[in-house]
Amino acid sequence: QVQLVESGGGLVQPGGSLRLSCAVSGITLDYYTIGWFRQAPGKEREGVSCISSAEGLKYYVDSVKGRFTISRDTAKNTVYLQMNGLKVEDTGIYYCAADGPLIADVTTFDPSRYDYWGQGTQVTVSS
Repeated sequence: QVQLVESGGGLVQPGGSLRLSCAVSGITLDYYTIGWFRQAPGKEREGVSCISSAEGLKYYVDSVKGRFTISRDTAKNTVYLQMNGLKVEDTGIYYCAADGPLIADVTTFDPSRYDYWGQGTQVTVSS
């Protein structure tokens, strides 16, 4: 059974930092692209960052470039999203998702490609 479990969300002031974790079980990161998505109240879900399967290629939405960093620990089968310089507009529920199995590196924010999703973790940026 495939499971993705997010953790690390919380309340933080503007300019602060959080590190989200996505613990993956039932699949191996070597064959799956893992994406981070977020959904703010009243808005559509948007892709934030993703990391590809074989080469670990990283991709970011323009609004978080230079502030967020995605990484993975294949030994722990966990993907991280380090978020620095948080802004009020970063508020939302953050989900991780898995696309695969893949035989080539894919970086995409197309949610229809992702077969498995976590339950989400709330990130609130407020003073």
